[in-house]
Amino acid sequence: MSSETFLTIDEQPISIGQVLNYLQASRKLDAFIGDIVRQFVIERALQSRSDLEVNPAVIEQAIVDFRLQNQLTDSDAFQEWLTENALTYEAFHNQISLSFKFKRLKEVVTESKLQEYFIERKVFLDRVVLSRIIVTDKELADELYSQLQEGASFEQLAREYSITDDRIMNGMVGPVSRGTMPDMLRSAADLAKPGDVVGPLHLEDRWGLFRVEDVLPASLDQPQLQQGLQDELFEQWLAEKMQSLPIKLQIGA
Repeated sequence: MSSETFLTIDEQPISIGQVLNYLQASRKLDAFIGDIVRQFVIERALQSRSDLEVNPAVIEQAIVDFRLQNQLTDSDAFQEWLTENALTYEAFHNQISLSFKFKRLKEVVTESKLQEYFIERKVFLDRVVLSRIIVTDKELADELYSQLQEGASFEQLAREYSITDDRIMNGMVGPVSRGTMPDMLRSAADLAKPGDVVGPLHLEDRWGLFRVEDVLPASLDQPQLQQGLQDELFEQWLAEKMQSLPIKLQIGA
């Protein structure tokens, strides 16, 4: 098998064994094998599971939608597109079908763990929109807090006194994951309402005043977030399947 020609470069045949040797020499063999094993696990699951069937009408509608979106409603234009992409209609149809099955596979292998995983990750998924004023001196931080309590403009004080680059944005930091916030700041922000200023808080060698602009709690009702969690769980499932497979590699010239 190692002597079988894989491709030809400048009229010289390159065997599969040579390809593997080249990949090994360039330290890309592990990634190459990993991609192969990954695809093997996916395809075996798609072929062996009986709970991934897709309604043929859904596939046909997806093809219609694709042709409409890509201005391929004309039969000749669609055939030309298939030819340019080295596809037959059957192969294209199969690609669409597999994409639906793959999506269904992700749902099937993750649905029982999704809720628990969401709860586990929620502290990192919840976000708080913050503005801040960061200074190096506690007395200055106390003075700025007093000025804020008396009605001073947070934005103006941030521009004038904050030492961080976001001072040019009036101290606006934007959405911050609760899980990445220092414990002291997270605890204070959890007790605050939008518009409240918390601090001064001692963070390493600095002092900070933080205004809570908004709270953005995560929810599984958010399609993008749900999809992201499904992807993470699916990758975990794939890794477990891949690690459980015995793999024997033979490399020869």
